[in-house]
Amino acid sequence: MNESISQEIKKNKPYIRFGVGVYYIFLAFLGVVALFLIISVFPISGNFKTLVVLSGSMEPAIHTGSVVVVKPVSDYKIGDVITFGPMSKTRVPTTHRIYDIKVNAGTPVYLTKGDANNAPDTREIQKRDIIGKVLFSLPYLGYAVDTARKPIGFAFIIIIPALIIIYDQVIKIKDEISKKRQKKEEENQ
Repeated sequence: MNESISQEIKKNKPYIRFGVGVYYIFLAFLGVVALFLIISVFPISGNFKTLVVLSGSMEPAIHTGSVVVVKPVSDYKIGDVITFGPMSKTRVPTTHRIYDIKVNAGTPVYLTKGDANNAPDTREIQKRDIIGKVLFSLPYLGYAVDTARKPIGFAFIIIIPALIIIYDQVIKIKDEISKKRQKKEEENQ
């Protein structure tokens, strides 16, 4: 933290302490968003995937805009929340709860239902279509991750921290210049 900010905080000005706190919270938030953006784009060891939930079909268990972390498991049971379906730039997978399991020719077939939906899904899910079981979700963080995936959002992840760093450096330079001027004035007297 630069010296002038430290000195102002020491003078017990609450609005400055609040501003510094907001600054660090904002930077931490940007860091978390960037981390989840990177995790959602690049594969993680252990077959973990992070995905953004874009619908409210799993409310209240999983809110719209949540980030879910999924991992394939060997056995799926009734009540497990799973993510399944194609995953491409134009199609997003679905996250629903296993409602029932049928066995067709010795192969399990999963029937799913969103918690907020009145009826189960009509499509039967094969095990090969399942991306993984939802391990946990982080509410509302998906909105930021989804925005960061778009060009304007990605620009904000780069531009905003860069502007903050530039501003901080300009303040430091300005403080150093004023210190040197004061020192010169004291020497000339």
